[in-house]
Amino acid sequence: MKTIEILAAVKDMQKRSDKMRCQGKTIVFVPTMGFLHEGHLSLIKEGKKHGDDMVVSIFVNPTQFGPSEDLETYPRNMERDLDLLRKEGVNAVFTPDADEIYGEKYQTYVELEKLPNHLCGLSRPVFLKGVATVVTKLFNIVKPHVTIFGQKDFQQLTVIRQMVRDLNFDIEVVGAPTVRESGGLAMSSRNTYLTPDQRISALSLNKSLQNAQTLVENGLRDADKIIDTAAELIRSHPETEIDYITICDPETLDDMKTIDRPALMALAVNIGKARLIDNMILKP
Repeated sequence: MKTIEILAAVKDMQKRSDKMRCQGKTIVFVPTMGFLHEGHLSLIKEGKKHGDDMVVSIFVNPTQFGPSEDLETYPRNMERDLDLLRKEGVNAVFTPDADEIYGEKYQTYVELEKLPNHLCGLSRPVFLKGVATVVTKLFNIVKPHVTIFGQKDFQQLTVIRQMVRDLNFDIEVVGAPTVRESGGLAMSSRNTYLTPDQRISALSLNKSLQNAQTLVENGLRDADKIIDTAAELIRSHPETEIDYITICDPETLDDMKTIDRPALMALAVNIGKARLIDNMILKP
């Protein structure tokens, strides 16, 4: 099994990245919060197509969690994660703690003006500010040429792409398709919160998206009617509490009333302790 470098200090990670760049290596970076699953591993597999030095970070970022969210209970298993990353042939893993990333007197944050005013940004007001801040810091620490993000969190991917353009990061941002369990449930570390019965209810998210695409293919263009149909389907399952269901422009995330071009349908649903998200591009 391939040897993997494990680095916890910012200066050590930066020094390693400088060395790799001097050697002409192309650094590919996948940031994660750990508790890895096949969705994360698919990002690593995609990353290997884009460079020859594969770096993964494992850091549960406190600044993207609200006061009542699951920071303390977020699933963690570092040894298992490192074992999976060794098997995938990852070259280096960055595993800082919160003090190493933020320090005692931290006060600088990265915020976007418009994109967070949609989708998860409305119900999780600190989330995207925390994501943009920590990803900016990780980019300055890992110094990648390419970074891979999953399309499951479409808003996060959109925010990172906008931030990279706005702040002139010399980094290519690659979006990778959502990986699903056999029943269609989008893979998430939070799926571990689901009981067997709740897992059945969770399948309604993907079913509602698939049904929406069928409605569009059959000629329905009214976004509100499609949203209402999806909401009815999801609510027919026990323990489902809808946060939002939206049909919007894939670039601006502004709501669309008529599906006259490809549109993003995105939703977030609370099922028991789990807050689950999913999305699909609807194509007329």
